[in-house]
Amino acid sequence: MNIHEYQAKQLFKAYGIQVADGTLATTVDEVAVAYEAFGGVCAVKAQVHVGGRGKAGGVKIVKTVEEARAAAETILGMDIKGHVVHKVYVEQGADIAREAYLSVLLDRSAKNVGYIASADGGMDIEEVAASTPERILRFGSNDRSFPEASAREYAGQLFENESVVDAVVDVMERIFKLYLEKDAQLIEINPLILSGSGEIIALDGKMSFDDNALYRQEDLLSLRDMDEEDANEIDAKGKGLSFIQLDGDIGCMVNGAGLAMATMDMINLFGGEPANFLDVGGSSNPEKVVDAFKYILSSGRVKAVLINIFGGITRCDDIAKGILAAFEQMDIDMPVVVRLAGTNAEEGKALLEGSSLIPATTLSEAVKKAIKLGKGKAA
Repeated sequence: MNIHEYQAKQLFKAYGIQVADGTLATTVDEVAVAYEAFGGVCAVKAQVHVGGRGKAGGVKIVKTVEEARAAAETILGMDIKGHVVHKVYVEQGADIAREAYLSVLLDRSAKNVGYIASADGGMDIEEVAASTPERILRFGSNDRSFPEASAREYAGQLFENESVVDAVVDVMERIFKLYLEKDAQLIEINPLILSGSGEIIALDGKMSFDDNALYRQEDLLSLRDMDEEDANEIDAKGKGLSFIQLDGDIGCMVNGAGLAMATMDMINLFGGEPANFLDVGGSSNPEKVVDAFKYILSSGRVKAVLINIFGGITRCDDIAKGILAAFEQMDIDMPVVVRLAGTNAEEGKALLEGSSLIPATTLSEAVKKAIKLGKGKAA
């Protein structure tokens, strides 16, 4: 679960991390009122669950109430990477002397709770890592205890100022505590700034939390913004399907998360782009297949569908029945490639004989066919 910047800053404040004063607004008039309360230099910032707001024009620096109004009129209603802006955060300007990047996250490769930090704050950390990897500082904790020695070693490098080491270490420790206590997956501050008066301030905030732990984080549930989440992904979860919308045009229906990931990797390997992640799970309910088709086709971008089933608990004949039911209930006017293997695979294949479905024996064969057919070529 993701939350907005203004909500992340509420949590920062609760954990003793300094932030700039700000007010949430949903209309142009509210933005004007908020600006007049602060005066001077302010930032009007789109509140959406996606990065790159500044590059998209979703963050404006304003110096008058007229500029604040104009910024609000531009940003409210703006579409940023598929997210429509319904609210903005009006934040008092800060006197920035230096900027740094700081985050704490689950580092699966190192098998620890890891920190990523850089003196190059305010920039895309991926760009920094690619162009100047030596500018990225990494350290972590393997036993859920705050790695104070490492934090102190690197803190001075973020602002190249030894006088703020204690303050930076304090922020590192507080976000570590927040991370553990709230079952977070990522806490990011970009930028963490050193102000002209020597204060360390979190000028931005991004947080995501483990959905599987929300049952014990009731206070976080109230922060969930359903307008920012994909309705199909939420609906699919209620029906026992794991669905995530992507940007490609090859629809995927697979059983098992690992096989689904491998299928998507194979599509990329052969030059295609998956339109979604979809795991139908281990049950053999034909109705789930019908629902899966509805989610896959909902984007309107899909040019071919690839069904890759390796039956264990899942029975291939039940999947085949679901596919046929979907064709009866829906207008599916695109090629559908089917690979069935495992439990009752032969029975499933027999059910599909004589249909318009395109059979495949191996995964690579199925992927190649789906990509070619999606491009309007013969398989």
